[in-house]
Amino acid sequence: MTATRQDVLTILERLVGFNTVSDQSNLALQDYVEAYLTAKGVPVMRVPNATGDKATLFATIGPQTDGGIVLSGHTDVVPVAGQHWSSDPFTLRVTADKAYGRGAVDMKAFAAIALSQVDEMLAAPLKRPIHLMFSYDEETTCLGVVDTIALMGHSLPRPSVVFVGEPTELEVADAHKGVTVFRTLVHGHEAHSSKPHLGAHAISGGIAFGAEAEVIAAELKAAGDPLKRFDPPYATLHIGMFHGGHGRNILANLCTLDWEIRSVAGTDPYAALARLDAFSRDVIVPRMQADGWPASITTEVLVDVPGLNPEAGSPAETLALRLAGRNATISVPYGTEAGHFQRAGIPTVVCGPGSINQAHQPDEWIALSEIDRGLAFNRALIAELSQ
Repeated sequence: MTATRQDVLTILERLVGFNTVSDQSNLALQDYVEAYLTAKGVPVMRVPNATGDKATLFATIGPQTDGGIVLSGHTDVVPVAGQHWSSDPFTLRVTADKAYGRGAVDMKAFAAIALSQVDEMLAAPLKRPIHLMFSYDEETTCLGVVDTIALMGHSLPRPSVVFVGEPTELEVADAHKGVTVFRTLVHGHEAHSSKPHLGAHAISGGIAFGAEAEVIAAELKAAGDPLKRFDPPYATLHIGMFHGGHGRNILANLCTLDWEIRSVAGTDPYAALARLDAFSRDVIVPRMQADGWPASITTEVLVDVPGLNPEAGSPAETLALRLAGRNATISVPYGTEAGHFQRAGIPTVVCGPGSINQAHQPDEWIALSEIDRGLAFNRALIAELSQ
């Protein structure tokens, strides 16, 4: 009945074996998890995405009521293309002290640990439920949890606390930056470069847009991080891709900029967007249209991951610190789905086995000792909820 490291590795081998890179379906993996849980009598709800090729699973063990704890993890993984692996990334390889495979640490081990302990959860006299939630698209948009969160308190129980099991070496993280990703399209009109007055140069518009974005980036840096929790200690605005043109002697009719803001508490990424929209409308577009040719600038939001803001003394922080045997919280530099739970009013922290330092790279691995520590953490949680 008591789960062992080998029990975890057996399940982890199955989970790693499913290619759930974010551009692929996760349904085969979820079929396996659903069958595993229903065979043990655990009710499962499947929440599909709009196209039906992905789904989030939500399962409740113990009292079928509101309250309790969600153990939340994502099933998707980052690509392996272009990486040089020592073995098949979708076949778990276990050595004396590590388990290798895509998703081994980020974050299929978290799911495998929880699944291996379902019998322990079922046997315990739980007074408050444990909810298992396995989502999709965390590595791309973090939207795989949103539809399921919307059901909490309606067709699903509303939990009291959420633990997002991203790898923190079981440190308790109560803060991470938000991530908002934008795509700006600058539309102009082609002309021969020897007669630029016969066109509207999209690249010139893109350069002006980028220059104003750099001004805003400098202001964000100067404003700093009021919480003084992050490295670097300020919100960042970064233009990651800038594309335009088909030849050096042609005025480009299109320039595309992909850019992001990684925000700290008190930073509104949409204020920066509004400012850039106004600058485009009032300055850049009139300049591009000066010779009478059409021009426009539009921006769409591609990703919006809310930050996780500290909530000192929250039920999530207090419980996680006690279970993990920690005295203080940490911040993490990456984004997670935790902000979506917090935005819905559910106290949330990030706490899971393994190190983020081993994630997203070739020969991704988790230390077997971290699996043992994850088992112990969950065992303490089961005892806590049985009191």
